[in-house]
Amino acid sequence: MAVEDEYYDPPEFETSVEALGHDHTDVAEYRALADDLRETVRGEVDFDEYAQVLYATDGSIYQARPAGVVCPRDIEDVRAAVRAAADHDTPVIPRGAGSSLAGQAVGPGCVVLDMTRHMDSILDTDPDEQTATVEPGVVQDHLDDHLAEWDLKFAPDPASSNRATIGGGIGNNSTGAHSVRYGITDAYTEELRVVLADGSLIHTREIVLDGPEWESVAGGDDREAELYREVRKLVEENAEEIAEQYPTLKRSVSGYNLQKVIYENDAGEEVINLSKLFVGAEGTLGVVVEATLDLVSKPDTTALALYCFSDLVDAMEAVPEALDFDVSAVELMDDEVFRLASESTEFAEYAEPIPEGTAAALMLEFDSELCDEFEAAIEGTNEFFVENGAAFDVLEAYLPDEQADIWKLRKAAIPLLMSLEGDPKPYPFIEDATVPPEELAVYVQEFEDVLEDHGTSAAYFAHAGSGTLHIRPILNLKGSEGIETMHSISEDVTSLVLKHNGAFSGEHGDGLARTEFNPKMYGEQLWGAFQELKLAADPDRRMNPGKVVYWDDEADMRENLRYGADYSSLEPRTEMDFGEDGFSHVVELCNGCGTCRQTDSDTMCPTYRASKEEIQATRGRANMLRAAISGELSEEEMYSERFQEEVLDLCVGCKGCMSDCPTGVDMAKLKAEVKHDYHEREGVGLRERVFANIDSLSALGSALAPLSNWGPKLPGARTAMERTLGIAKERELPHFERESLEDWFDSRGGSKVPLAEAEDEVLLFPDTYTNYSNTKPGKAAVLTLEAAGVHVEIPDGVVSSGRPAYSKGMLDLARERAETNVDALDPYVRDDWSVVFTEPSDAVMFQDEYLSLRPDDEATHRVASAAYGVLEYVDVMRLDEAIEFDEPKEPVSYHGHCNQKATNKDHHAVGVMRRAGYAVEPLDTGCCGMAGSFGYEAEHYQLSQAIGNILFRQVEKSDAEGVVAPGTSCRTQLGDRPGESAPRHPIEKVALAIAR
Repeated sequence: MAVEDEYYDPPEFETSVEALGHDHTDVAEYRALADDLRETVRGEVDFDEYAQVLYATDGSIYQARPAGVVCPRDIEDVRAAVRAAADHDTPVIPRGAGSSLAGQAVGPGCVVLDMTRHMDSILDTDPDEQTATVEPGVVQDHLDDHLAEWDLKFAPDPASSNRATIGGGIGNNSTGAHSVRYGITDAYTEELRVVLADGSLIHTREIVLDGPEWESVAGGDDREAELYREVRKLVEENAEEIAEQYPTLKRSVSGYNLQKVIYENDAGEEVINLSKLFVGAEGTLGVVVEATLDLVSKPDTTALALYCFSDLVDAMEAVPEALDFDVSAVELMDDEVFRLASESTEFAEYAEPIPEGTAAALMLEFDSELCDEFEAAIEGTNEFFVENGAAFDVLEAYLPDEQADIWKLRKAAIPLLMSLEGDPKPYPFIEDATVPPEELAVYVQEFEDVLEDHGTSAAYFAHAGSGTLHIRPILNLKGSEGIETMHSISEDVTSLVLKHNGAFSGEHGDGLARTEFNPKMYGEQLWGAFQELKLAADPDRRMNPGKVVYWDDEADMRENLRYGADYSSLEPRTEMDFGEDGFSHVVELCNGCGTCRQTDSDTMCPTYRASKEEIQATRGRANMLRAAISGELSEEEMYSERFQEEVLDLCVGCKGCMSDCPTGVDMAKLKAEVKHDYHEREGVGLRERVFANIDSLSALGSALAPLSNWGPKLPGARTAMERTLGIAKERELPHFERESLEDWFDSRGGSKVPLAEAEDEVLLFPDTYTNYSNTKPGKAAVLTLEAAGVHVEIPDGVVSSGRPAYSKGMLDLARERAETNVDALDPYVRDDWSVVFTEPSDAVMFQDEYLSLRPDDEATHRVASAAYGVLEYVDVMRLDEAIEFDEPKEPVSYHGHCNQKATNKDHHAVGVMRRAGYAVEPLDTGCCGMAGSFGYEAEHYQLSQAIGNILFRQVEKSDAEGVVAPGTSCRTQLGDRPGESAPRHPIEKVALAIAR
């Protein structure tokens, strides 16, 4: 995405880089570095301002602009990039998904190596030896999916596994909920290939000390040999300190793993394995470019027991006792998590079973490799915890869906907390401190005292069985007082952790957040050993400087904050309602966790799935918007053509981020608002006007049919349309029907169910496509509703929903149409009529966007509450119970509409079709890529097809005979496949199943 040969005057980089001797205020030197990288690296090299902004943050509270970004294609590219950076005395940071929570993946003035774009292959799998060899950019869930064929998995399971990479997990020494059973990443990392700071490539593995291989590897005069000799010396000279200072915990990932690098192997030989040292080193010793991993067998089945306690401390006291049983996980949630979940739309159903009075709950998991009889195992824990009075209730879950709901509640903790309104947020800076489980109860009580002393509070959740609690104090880091409070809490908590023989980090590493405190944890002697180790591997201290170890003033957790005391943002006047905290708050909800980078499930983010470019993820767009409103970018940049085209226009408006983003960043809404402002400044183009008013053109097309259908088929017509309007010549244009849905309905004499005899009354909204281009879904809706005894009418006086105008940022026109429609429909709604839609995007327009366009209008709220997708209405009202269906029908696969998925309305269609006799296979798909007008636009056609191909592959893998889809765009995209016709709307299938 870089503009070739375009350079920006670089920012003033932070003190930590200047202290290392880097001076990128010299534009000529900056240009020379970028030129050298472009000449020697085959992968992409992005050194413009957009790349700097996109890679300035990760999932932490930190922000620092890099010099630029390199996406290496292979090991030789990594070596070339590292050598070029060395020639220009520039720091290097290897980066995976950027989901780290301690600031490992950001640093001022560095060259970022994005390992996810190309280096994401699984190179080898040996099921017999239970090993796999991978490149660092492989996403962990992708690896586990690949290993499922042999019932194997990679044991560490971080919550971010759907986007976190193996390389990032190695850098952080990651783990997850099952560390009680499996431990952490260093236990499963056997061999690595690593590029050192001089560009040399080494292969780390078990080497028998003083054997022939040791003499060969350590006897040379190169960097590798020096590193081996220095590591052995440091371990042997500091043996007593290592035994005394390193905590004996399942999870301790602070500092370097000097305690694990020399050990006795299975053959009883003393070996050295530098792989164990590079795990957890956060890229400060070298760049991991290949890893051979040990795997574990995957249990066939699991069961859960959730024990409810009336007091948090009682729950903590029960943790060591829980570990006496054969459990694979022991997780904690507190009442704050339950409260927030019960008040949320997305998670309320998962919190509903939690008994009143539950101050904390311990979740115990049992797996089939440890337990023969789940019922007997849980009966034993019930007897111990409940019958003896420690816990007052238990929820048991044996079925996968039941367990999934409990896990969803547990994993909801962070998104629920981070979506709190206002500037104070529960920030991660000491959240994964770890103490022995038997110390937890006293530790938690003393932690409460620390919070009280600092006038704040926190929620408690996560990995109690390993002694790791995620505790996030609520602070406002936009002011110096909050920043100093953060530092003071960190001082107090690290002292508390040492008192309880713990580790400052049990999961998320050191990074910018905790490196400052490593001397405090390990003492002067081992701290010196860490520095010597760093210099042996990286004499010029260029590899991810300021992490794990530091010199002078390199490490201060208060520096390089995303929201510091000097942070401010513009709060623009908006056309839509963005709540009390406004537009900037919605932008700032993005915490950088990278959920939008997942590629296997959920709706978000379709453009990233297709392109794998950071700028096309929700996080990338949010970072660019935040940079624009906070002054990181120039004030006018947001209204430049480049920003509009690269940041906003490639958002397809699927709304997936509204539900799938942990904090609910609604990028479709943000985009519409900024596009509106852009149109106010620059005007509206012809194509935008055409699409925004597609209802008028469709009405004309219907009136002139079939003549209007011939025009686009004339030789050269499509090419002319692409040249004049920018409509892709590859696309079939909509077909127009001479008889509109409204005409058909009038010709049949209206509803066949008299109003006086009706069970209910419905207004069927005549959306543009159903009315003029494909009336079958509308007719099927009428027939289905009438079969259930519903009186149906098509309302007069309504116009287009305004969805096309809204998607183009023409908010005045969208509001005007909302006003017209609400005025026409509200009198009916007041008389208890419902408004039903066959087009999902129109239904959601009424249910959601109208409320933002007219937030204070009571009539709009009434109409929104009465608006339903047609199958949503049938399901909610249980109308299908009044319909007689024929014998079971053929199996079908179902592709849901992304807008309905985002608003949790998508499941209704599946339920209705199944009760109508179909065997329905819901496809785990996101946006189809058509997205209204997006897929018709010539410059977006290729991306639209790339997104569509993801859907096409899902459809082809399905065992069903056909696919159904409620969205017009989805059916268009599916129908444009060579040799395929457009699928049916699911309401058509329901109507066909009605007994005649």
